Amino acid sequence: MPKGFFKVPAPKNEPVYSYAPNTPERQLLQDELKRMRETEVDIPMYIGSEEVRTGNTIKMSPPHDHAHVLGHFHEGEASHVQQAIKAALGAKADWEALSWEHRVSIFLKAADLVAGPYRYKVNASTMLAQSKNPFQSEIDAVAEYADFLRFNAHYLTEIYSMQPESADGIWNRLEYRPLEGFVFAITPFNFTSIAGNLPASAAMMGNTVIWKPAYSQVYSAQVLMEIFKEAGLPDGVINLIYVDGPVAGEEIFNHPDFAGLHFTGSTAVFQHLWETIGKNISKYKSYPRVVGETGGKDFILAHHSANAKEVSTAITRGAFEFQGQKCSAASRAYIPSGIWDDVKSGLLADIEEMKMGPVEDFSNFFNAVIDERAFDKISGYIDQAKDSERAEIIAGGGYDKSKGYFIEPTVVVTDDPQFVTLCEEIFGPVITIYVYQDNRFTETLELVDSTGPYSLTGAIFSKDRYAVELATMALKNAAGNFYINDKPTGAVVGQQPFGGSRASGTNDKAGSLLNLLRWVSPRTIKETFVPPTDFKYPFMG
Repeated sequence: MPKGFFKVPAPKNEPVYSYAPNTPERQLLQDELKRMRETEVDIPMYIGSEEVRTGNTIKMSPPHDHAHVLGHFHEGEASHVQQAIKAALGAKADWEALSWEHRVSIFLKAADLVAGPYRYKVNASTMLAQSKNPFQSEIDAVAEYADFLRFNAHYLTEIYSMQPESADGIWNRLEYRPLEGFVFAITPFNFTSIAGNLPASAAMMGNTVIWKPAYSQVYSAQVLMEIFKEAGLPDGVINLIYVDGPVAGEEIFNHPDFAGLHFTGSTAVFQHLWETIGKNISKYKSYPRVVGETGGKDFILAHHSANAKEVSTAITRGAFEFQGQKCSAASRAYIPSGIWDDVKSGLLADIEEMKMGPVEDFSNFFNAVIDERAFDKISGYIDQAKDSERAEIIAGGGYDKSKGYFIEPTVVVTDDPQFVTLCEEIFGPVITIYVYQDNRFTETLELVDSTGPYSLTGAIFSKDRYAVELATMALKNAAGNFYINDKPTGAVVGQQPFGGSRASGTNDKAGSLLNLLRWVSPRTIKETFVPPTDFKYPFMG
């Protein structure tokens, strides 16, 4: 078989289409939205070579129009998890034996399919079922996902090229084996790119995967599976199942071949899964890799030297894009009293101009939260603020689920640095602001660092470089992604590897070489060209 040191095409970030009026992409996306909205789909599970339909179907509806039916997907049970495990293990030998360049080429083709013929389909599915506006969907489901696939291919070659030194007469080599067993990927509703990356990154490194997406993301997950299959992914490499979490966990976390968990979701669920894996550790052939990105209570901290309009815009975008349903979304802000009036006026003006409604109307900045459960949780926090003497709602505060799960962008101001909405993760369009005295910047740094258990993203706004350096050092453990004079959202693959620590996850940095290293198990090979034939050493003379 021909061999070579193959060079993967140099990755570059996928351009983001604007969807501005009179652009061709705007009309193409609107046409696809109309087509998909009017077509009811029947979505199976994908296990090995089979499309599995159980007859136990669950309705899919747009969060902004929950009476409308997009289609149904077929929910599985324990037997389907067992079938998926069998399929993943059955496909493993051939997949890990496949030359790496052929593995990589499948995912590079998938990237071009996402950015090319599937661009509007994957966008429309994300917009309809996850209630994202066209720009939020474009940067997620198209640009970021294509970036994940292309940059991961590049990182794979960097990993494979990391080799040890060799002394005279010896050749040392490192080979990067996939994990021994299967990987379980549990993916969230809020980012189609994350949902696709978690199974694909492990698979690219030679692993086979069982993929369980959030039920509210099945619509776009099925489109990604369609793309994988068109790209030539062999049967059984990624198995897509829709099974209740505890049912799936009972089968997977008790199986001796469970080798790794790739997770994005809530902190509580991740901690429960970690605990389960720990209790079952003696059952496994090897110690499973556990990689997770979870919650956040992300901050914006302004110094008195900051530009007030820059701060208010960062709050508007950082807190309210995609209805605040990003683990990186700004959820708390600390503003000095000297610029608060200007920040407040800019923020209120932004919100006054902001339109809310269905994704099909491209003039809407703001859409619906994902489902009724999220709606009830978020509105509950708003009610707590309304009822408290220590807080004031200065914008928003309204909510209505009669047509869709709509919650107004809401700004809470409190004089209590431990107020509930300033400390607990809400995962919705609510930001809480604490106004501090200009001369208490150092004390406020300590407050930012100590409030809550999370450490995902955060931002400092200042024109004073001494203040920037002070904040950067004082908050070194408060955010895995730290921003200077920018909102704390919008990490770009290949530019800002994403992930946090503390209760926010294992900080394995999706979109970087660090994450891919978790899905391989290196083997060192030492070859001696002329082995010794006498056991004695010189000191014995």
